[in-house]
Amino acid sequence: MKFISPRELRELGVLGMNSRNVNYIARRNPRRLFPLVDDKLKTKRLAQEHGMNVPELYGVIEIQHEIQDLEQLLEGRERFVIKPAQGSGGKGILVVSERNGHEFTKSSGAVLNLRDVKRHTSNILSGLYSLGGRPDVAMIEDMIVFDPILSHYSYEGVPDIRVIVYRGFPVMAMIRCATHASDGKANLHQGAIGVGLDIETGHSVCAVQNNAKVTRHPDTGYGFEDLKLPHWEQLLLLACGCYEMTGLGYFGADIVLDKHRGPMILELNARPGLAIQIANQSGLAKRLKAIDRLKSIILPVEERVSLAQQLFGRQPSMF
Repeated sequence: MKFISPRELRELGVLGMNSRNVNYIARRNPRRLFPLVDDKLKTKRLAQEHGMNVPELYGVIEIQHEIQDLEQLLEGRERFVIKPAQGSGGKGILVVSERNGHEFTKSSGAVLNLRDVKRHTSNILSGLYSLGGRPDVAMIEDMIVFDPILSHYSYEGVPDIRVIVYRGFPVMAMIRCATHASDGKANLHQGAIGVGLDIETGHSVCAVQNNAKVTRHPDTGYGFEDLKLPHWEQLLLLACGCYEMTGLGYFGADIVLDKHRGPMILELNARPGLAIQIANQSGLAKRLKAIDRLKSIILPVEERVSLAQQLFGRQPSMF
């Protein structure tokens, strides 16, 4: 394996962690705004206030005593998701895709009973999955039925799209596809596949798993070279609209494509990771600097999306 020096990485426009933290997160994201995205419940309520498309919230469990009401809250719910408001990396998310009375089937096929679901909810409240182990609340949401066009590109879990938004412009995007190795979760560090997406078209650019290029999904066998996301412009408009909604200057918008409702905001991240550069085989630094060089960024969201597509589109395919 060829060693690449820090100088060569800078020349390629690769954004490093120190530069990300100092020049973009610290500079563009006031700390007072972090709670808006670190807490998924606050994010959801803020998005609802702004008319953003989000999965329906069935209810919230805030204290242990309320767990006794869980059975009533889930009555008639065939599919649902229970997740921690302050969780990270997909930890603590329970996805129930089928139900038979008091038996709940996870997307992986494992079967739980009501006691198991209550125990999981109790663990969420105790802070088992939250950042820093702090006491948390459990959110109960509608389960995403992802667009069937993506069914060949993910294993068990829902694929999600990460869009890096800088000063209101979409600068880089990828879709994260769950695998057996990632236990059905769209988490790259656990073995999910990241597929870089051309900003102009939503077409696949390159796919990587564990930082190595791949051409096919290891579990479904489908190739990534023909992957092209539907509703692409609508998706970018939704992501970039979160700039006005939160006031954050640098963040990652995680979006899912629902079969019936189209693009929906799943969550926002004020400290998005840097692996998206590997999936796109392109550096973030040059794109961020290109936005900083613009004479004016005070533009309607439609114009920001269109300009970003002109600046960063038509990436050459690596397949």
